[in-house]
Amino acid sequence: MAIRIEWSQQSEKQLKEIFDYYSVVASKIIARKIVNGILERVSILESNPFAGPKEVLLNNYPEEFRYLVESNFKIIYWENENLITIASIFDCRQNPDKIKKL
Repeated sequence: MAIRIEWSQQSEKQLKEIFDYYSVVASKIIARKIVNGILERVSILESNPFAGPKEVLLNNYPEEFRYLVESNFKIIYWENENLITIASIFDCRQNPDKIKKL
């Protein structure tokens, strides 16, 4: 059975915020490159849902959160019965404790 990928409302919002921010501070071309890089990184999960290591800062949750890294961003996700949910896109330049507010 094929793996499906869905984006949480939070991760969709964060992706839009990343685009909007880099559109202003850099350019729309740079913003598109950053967002496309994140989307391409997520696409590897279709063939390998366990590609990323476990996120130890989120061990207290019932889901087994994993992550992928693209540029300065951690793409946090979990897998459940052929469905991968992208939970959050976390900017690694922030305090790591903020990741617990997922």
